[in-house]
Amino acid sequence: MIEISQEQSERFHEDGFVVIEGVVDELRIRELKKRFVRLFRGEFETGVQPDEWNWREGRDANDLTRQICNGWKADNMVASVVLREDIGRACAQLRGWSGARINQDNVLWKPPAAKALGFHQDESYQSWIVPSQMMTCWITLDDTALEQGTIEYVRGSHRWPLAPPIRQFHAPEDPLADAAIAASHAGETLELVPIVVAAGSAVFHHGRVWHGSRVNRGEHPRRSVVAHCMAADTVFDAENKSPVYSRYQRRDSLKMDESFFPVLWREDGYRTDWLKTLKL
Repeated sequence: MIEISQEQSERFHEDGFVVIEGVVDELRIRELKKRFVRLFRGEFETGVQPDEWNWREGRDANDLTRQICNGWKADNMVASVVLREDIGRACAQLRGWSGARINQDNVLWKPPAAKALGFHQDESYQSWIVPSQMMTCWITLDDTALEQGTIEYVRGSHRWPLAPPIRQFHAPEDPLADAAIAASHAGETLELVPIVVAAGSAVFHHGRVWHGSRVNRGEHPRRSVVAHCMAADTVFDAENKSPVYSRYQRRDSLKMDESFFPVLWREDGYRTDWLKTLKL
């Protein structure tokens, strides 16, 4: 179980991110790696396709970072990690929310020679929700190293103004281009912090901290699962729409359906009922 200490909370508020070790055990890591292979082949345990499927075996180049969004809908093992109560609680506590629900997940696979993902702020992509806030738990399934394209953060950049979505997310020539512009506007410099940790470790990061990953120049893949959370009382924006996620909005309501955006934790003890059926 994840327990956030006072020291970790202070580090998060200072840097915009904090590392927590030992979040996923070795047995689950091994099983998740098997699921990665099946997912990117289009073998979905639940029979449901993920909301976004950005790399498919036999279709896309091997030097691209592979990404699936909302793998939890397709695979129960992924769901058992990204829908954990303690992840929701930690996200809520660090952001000062009364509760947290899942916004979306990411299944990320960066094989050797895979290209960069552009440095960005997560909240730049959240205009379809109110409040437009996000809090993320990134979990590595491999030991990480700088040369393997591990995730990197720009320390303290969660205090910078919110920028628009970056110009090129997948495989940009210069993954730091938009972050450099943001730093200039904020009158700051880019203090990059690569995350070098053991498999099973997590990083909780603020929705406005700049982060991304560069080319995997190592000999091993870098795989991770990511839980993006939002406040439990989040609703759909009445005007701004997501071409993917606003499809789950009811015609007569701005409230979020817990079948698609379950509440992971709330300080009054509430948690979406169907989550109890998952083997966490």
